[in-house]
Amino acid sequence: MTELNTVEHLQALGLQAKQASAQMAKASAAVKNQALRRLADLLRENTEALQLDNAKDLARAQANGLSEPMVDRLKLTPKVLETCAQGCEQLAAMPDVIGEIIGMKQVPSGIRVGQMRVPIGVFGMIFESRPNVTIEAASLSIKSGNACILRGGSEAIESNKALAKLVQQALTESGLPMDAVQLVQTTDRAAVGQLITMPQYVDVVIPRGGKGLIERISAEAKVPVIKHLDGNCHTYVDDPCDIDMAVRVADNAKTQKYSPCNASESLLVARGVAGEFLPKIGAIYAAKGVEMRCCPKAKAILSQVTGANLKDAIEQDWFEEYLAPIISVKVVEGVDEAIAHINQYSSHHTDAILTRDHMHAQRFLREVDSSSVMVNASTRFADGFEYGLGAEIGISTDKFHARGPVGIEGLTSLKYVVLGEGEVRV
Repeated sequence: MTELNTVEHLQALGLQAKQASAQMAKASAAVKNQALRRLADLLRENTEALQLDNAKDLARAQANGLSEPMVDRLKLTPKVLETCAQGCEQLAAMPDVIGEIIGMKQVPSGIRVGQMRVPIGVFGMIFESRPNVTIEAASLSIKSGNACILRGGSEAIESNKALAKLVQQALTESGLPMDAVQLVQTTDRAAVGQLITMPQYVDVVIPRGGKGLIERISAEAKVPVIKHLDGNCHTYVDDPCDIDMAVRVADNAKTQKYSPCNASESLLVARGVAGEFLPKIGAIYAAKGVEMRCCPKAKAILSQVTGANLKDAIEQDWFEEYLAPIISVKVVEGVDEAIAHINQYSSHHTDAILTRDHMHAQRFLREVDSSSVMVNASTRFADGFEYGLGAEIGISTDKFHARGPVGIEGLTSLKYVVLGEGEVRV
């Protein structure tokens, strides 16, 4: 596809999305939910066929030398597809927030003023690797009464095309416009530049991928962007804490899966519990092949662990999102130093404290400036599905318009509604 054709292709998608968004905005909850349930059925019915398409992407990715974490993100396993189907069903079972009126109150003039929740309109989604994002974005778009234009990475083009086809089938069978969810069919990089500079069609852009992609989109977009740049998540082990619980959670937060943005990349340990905690977690990390980049105090304690892969941490390690079996480890004096360290080095994605001290927990919740802050839980829970949102369009570390996992409400706006009985202004 030539550059001119790419521009024409995106312009056509934009116009079709704008027209479809008007239909979606007035679609009933029952019809939208029917489309979501039908999509869940289609995903289950086509699991084997989808894996064949996915296999083409995986073979090409491996041939091109894509890193193991990136290949892992590409996989459409039966479990991944079942999670997508369950996400659609969870969304269908949730209340429809579109048209909901909140905060209605009567003012001295006699009029009543409130706010109605409405769809944003059209959003553009630019994402890399994970093809399941096609379903997450599409299902949230349907539920929130929006239209969307999806541009996945070239490494997942066959998987994305197959999934988008099922989405459009579910839409048409339910009486909704097929163009409510459209996939950019070209892998031409110019498509991204075009999509993010069409304010006449696109109301907001949501990039989901590597830091380079998101920085580029933030710099070049002519429409608002909902974004997070990276996921440097922290787990802080406090004094006092339940050591066994802390070991279990710190293990899960790092090793349950290395590639997601909500995996812990940095482990902070209070000096008072470091001598007991670090050898236990160090043995688990050593057994799983996790490299530990340590401050001098942490290294001194962990050096007693047989087989531990230890390196001296440098300043950059405190900022790093590894997305790999590597973790930075630092011994801190206590909760004050932990909070200060996190606010300095964190990407403001997700940070957790493991503690028995209620006041420390409350301080951590109030003072850590991140989109998700947790007490005694794994950072891996920072996810729209796990939060009960049905699915997520991404995780925002912005403070406007949405923050944290972006679900249905993050894809809506509010408009004022005024109810009167003939009042006039004097």
